[in-house]
Amino acid sequence: MKSSTLLVMASLALIAAACNNSSTEEKADNTPVCYDVTLPAPCLELCAPLPQDETDEAYSAITENKFHNSKSDPLSTFSIDVDAASYSNVRKKLMDGVLPPADAVRIEEFINYFSYSYPKPAGKEPFAIYTEYAECPWNSKHTLLQIGLKGKEIDAMHAAPNNLVFLLDVSGSMDEPDKLPLLKRAFRLMIPKLRAEDRVSIVVYAGNAGLILDGARGDQQEKIIDALDKLEAGGSTAGGEGINLAYATAKEHYLKNGNNRIILSTDGDFNVGISSVPELEKLIAAKREEGIYLSVLGFGQGNLKDNTMETLADKGNGNYYFIDNILEARKVLVSQFGGTLSTIAKDVKIQVEFNPARVKEYRLIGYENRMLAAEDFNDDKKDAGELGAGHCVTALYEIVPAGSSDSKANVDDLKYSGQPGSSGSPDLATVKFRYKGAKKNDTTSFCLQKVVYPLAALKEKSSSNMKLAAAVSEFGMLLRDSNEKGDASYEEAITLASAAKANDEEGYVAGLIDLMKIAKDLKGTAPVTGE
Repeated sequence: MKSSTLLVMASLALIAAACNNSSTEEKADNTPVCYDVTLPAPCLELCAPLPQDETDEAYSAITENKFHNSKSDPLSTFSIDVDAASYSNVRKKLMDGVLPPADAVRIEEFINYFSYSYPKPAGKEPFAIYTEYAECPWNSKHTLLQIGLKGKEIDAMHAAPNNLVFLLDVSGSMDEPDKLPLLKRAFRLMIPKLRAEDRVSIVVYAGNAGLILDGARGDQQEKIIDALDKLEAGGSTAGGEGINLAYATAKEHYLKNGNNRIILSTDGDFNVGISSVPELEKLIAAKREEGIYLSVLGFGQGNLKDNTMETLADKGNGNYYFIDNILEARKVLVSQFGGTLSTIAKDVKIQVEFNPARVKEYRLIGYENRMLAAEDFNDDKKDAGELGAGHCVTALYEIVPAGSSDSKANVDDLKYSGQPGSSGSPDLATVKFRYKGAKKNDTTSFCLQKVVYPLAALKEKSSSNMKLAAAVSEFGMLLRDSNEKGDASYEEAITLASAAKANDEEGYVAGLIDLMKIAKDLKGTAPVTGE
């Protein structure tokens, strides 16, 4: 016992010495430079937090997208996704010295956590379109097609008025530093962004639900903050009752020409009242048709119901974020205030038609729970993702070029699959975008399209947009131990991300690189949660 204590003390001394010899300036995602230090295995084992393999967290299973043969299956259709909860949740685990379970890693949310230098919309359309084609870093026989959307930015001070209901979980499970205390600090950051024309209500739920603030003006900051400060955690979790009360409150203060939104903040543990996911989905989907949307903020570790929270936000025409620290709260509720609250396009879908003369096989990286049938693209009744003001959406396709000897789809060429005229076309693919306006009564979609040509840039010559998206994708595949990771490595991902740091004003890419280094050190030494 004495020798173990001495070893722990020596390990702590090693950490202190390393940090003292490094810069400790904090970056925008709260990752000090001293985390770059590679610790010996004994130190990792002794100094990391206790393994979390007995947690009660829940994640939806992910079956990774496979390669498709473009002759037999030339269409790929999916809904956009601007959620970013997966990245910040995984960041929290890595910073705690624990590798995440594979199903916690949704690669599209890793990609969409970051901003890209896409062109801003210039015309009447709510978003601008960006495409790029380049070599694939983890498989020299493959290429990558990047598709990006950049939403129109709205000045939050001149945006439509907000009718906001903060639906806050104050049950006993929230009585931890990274839950209710962090939640209260997070919303305090948001309050100064509100205006006199905005309305704020606060509904809380534990054993019962209650209305503690009813339609306060946005400029009544002290009144709102005082209501937040009085919150205490305790009791069971009447989530269904709280949601019903929140919708009733939102309806009472409904703004016909405004943004009506509930912001649910919780660790996702619903166990009293309407608790089944189908019941909650049905309720929330019905309310979105009335023009009341739902966004979700997740807090804490140990019993995070990630699957439920993602589903609720999806059905509520909102977004799902995970708040792991106060800097993430600032990013979501201050820096991205307009995008978090203001929807500029509804039911945004993307459909890519690949030219078999140029593309042998393809796969969409991530978006597994956002895939749609080909016929869903033209079905205006089919729900899809929403785009917020100023938001970026990015998708990557990994492509096996035509003529390549490589094959991933394991499908024979079809005898009767001739593609009239395709062999003479110079197109790599045609990308179509379908969306509706943001208003409640906007029920008819519009369609845009863009042709992509097959001139692949060298990996070194690709843009910082492509390098960053590829680096994040590679990182996600390594964390998931993907069957499609090819020659991916942490060293390669770090090199790509480092080349994309030029415009990293907020330090998010620098934080990404730190996480990659931590994951590289932990791989094979730290226990995986949720197993």
